[in-house]
Amino acid sequence: MSWENLLVNRDGGVAEVVVNRPAKLNALNAATVGELAACFGALGADPAVRVVILTGAGEKAFVAGADIGELARLSGHECERLAERGQALMWRIENLGKPVLAAVNGFALGGGCELALACTFRYASTNARLGLPELTLGLIPGYGGTQRLPRLIGRGMALEMILTGEPLTATEALSAGLVNRVVPQEELLPAVRQTAARIAARSAVAVRLALKAVTEGAASSLDAACRLEAALFGVAGGTADAREGCAAFLEKRPPKFEDR
Repeated sequence: MSWENLLVNRDGGVAEVVVNRPAKLNALNAATVGELAACFGALGADPAVRVVILTGAGEKAFVAGADIGELARLSGHECERLAERGQALMWRIENLGKPVLAAVNGFALGGGCELALACTFRYASTNARLGLPELTLGLIPGYGGTQRLPRLIGRGMALEMILTGEPLTATEALSAGLVNRVVPQEELLPAVRQTAARIAARSAVAVRLALKAVTEGAASSLDAACRLEAALFGVAGGTADAREGCAAFLEKRPPKFEDR
């Protein structure tokens, strides 16, 4: 499948999705949101894809936000529909059933920051800047930023970012828990690819169950979440991969998972 605003590459079980609008700092227009939704739908349905890496073209931006020229022409009702489409994309990424690793290689502002927030976790280059500047335009975040950011870094820090519109440097984002690792620009993709390859070597069944336990458990009480974990642990324990993993450990050899 070909894309106008995306580049998609495959290396074994790892797929790389690159938002490719460098002249617009990879800003999210409606067409790009639609392409991302279709692309992640296809990757989610492909059993050969075990991990997805998401990044932006060039060295300046991951995704620098929404396409303001497009946004400025919308009515309030149209803005609501736009937000709903963006939120549907973020939900799809967050609930793909496979890890999606964000390689934040520059500006991740507005919708770009929200895109990174929907990913499983985030690595950033030293020149990265992450923020939600929508209030400087008289708007608010609309792609889930007001909800995912407080859950990730806490209400106070999130409100400061949202209300001031000031972005965090990569170092500040690391300190806040917004990103997992900060590396020099030239080391970003190699570092993310190395982590992706490690995850891709795990049982895809166990990876999916772990993601389900964390994502669904976070929306439940601790008691309900622990019951969910026990049930999913039981599902994992009944798989051929679990038997192979335990046998490989006892026999001191690498496991050969078959994802069943």
